[in-house]
Amino acid sequence: MDLGPHAAFIWASYGAVAFVLVVLLVWLIWDGRRQLRLLHELEQRGVRRRSGR
Repeated sequence: MDLGPHAAFIWASYGAVAFVLVVLLVWLIWDGRRQLRLLHELEQRGVRRRSGR
């Protein structure tokens, strides 16, 4: 595959996009676990969700 004189820019762009996607995925997993932990802590204190009736 010949990308011409802009090959470095193209590969750097793909790398930057891949990096951002990985960071977003890690952040989503981390935040989801944090939200579940916070929800569990609230439920332990007796706070219940209205939708859980």
